[in-house]
Amino acid sequence: MPITVLDELPAIAQLRNENVFVMPKSRAQTQEIRPMQLAILNLMPNKVETEVQFIRLLANSPLQVNVDLLRLDTHRSKNTSEQHLDTFYRYFSEIKQNNYDALIITGAPLAHLEFEDVAYWQELTTIFDWAEQHVTSTLFSCWAAHAALYYHYGLKRKLRQDKLCGVFKHQCFFEHAALTRGFDDDFLVPHSRYGHIDLVDIEPIEELAILAGSERVGAYLLKNTSGSQVYITGHPEYDAHILKGEYIRDCAKGPNAPKPENYFIDDNPDSKPSKTWQSHAFLLFSNWLNYYVYQTTPYDINLVSQDVRTNNYAE
Repeated sequence: MPITVLDELPAIAQLRNENVFVMPKSRAQTQEIRPMQLAILNLMPNKVETEVQFIRLLANSPLQVNVDLLRLDTHRSKNTSEQHLDTFYRYFSEIKQNNYDALIITGAPLAHLEFEDVAYWQELTTIFDWAEQHVTSTLFSCWAAHAALYYHYGLKRKLRQDKLCGVFKHQCFFEHAALTRGFDDDFLVPHSRYGHIDLVDIEPIEELAILAGSERVGAYLLKNTSGSQVYITGHPEYDAHILKGEYIRDCAKGPNAPKPENYFIDDNPDSKPSKTWQSHAFLLFSNWLNYYVYQTTPYDINLVSQDVRTNNYAE
């Protein structure tokens, strides 16, 4: 089954060119099934690019998923037109009475700000609390993962002197974890961040399981006991060219921009990068939608707020 979005969303055209099945709502309304209800709180500056990246991954599932794109009431985007936002996005205040089977909160370019200094921190933490009562499973990506780990568990990130940037090898830490089911022994993921939380700080928290990571990047994939919170510190959704674009942007700011590791062919920035992490990314999102959304959420979405879950895949 496909992802269902508003008929005119620009991402549809690009994804259809990639042979990704995206169904407009006008057709989905004729199908007599209970689709999954998923929201994406998009905090990235280039919202259209981020829409494509996440919807592509969500579409690689046999489930029909209705997607609502969300925006903050207290923040105005400088990089995406108001017309696009007004047409395709809903304010959090408009949907806060709703329940969702799943929620994705994206990263944000706020690496060097303390969380409390972020202009929309109060609204974001309100959404964190809201999700605990209105969403079956929330996936936090990159900066949002560190922000939510700090808010929910007091885990304070450290800032690296140099940005961790490149494509890195990871290992699974649990042989039969549902989220990593089907993963190879080693798999690749892009990272682009300054924030870092040491493994030794996470391990004592009994509610959290570190499912995958490496010595180089630390914890990559985490979940809480019930699976209502899933944390990803990297960017499996990235397209092949994204890290190159970030590198060019960083070079324009100063001569000491870190070159992405294990990314350029022959370490040559003029080469065209290859996408070596896509199969893992598809599998991760498919596992999440299956085991911690579809298999877990109540059939009656009104019961989500009552914390009714039909399975528990705790590792």
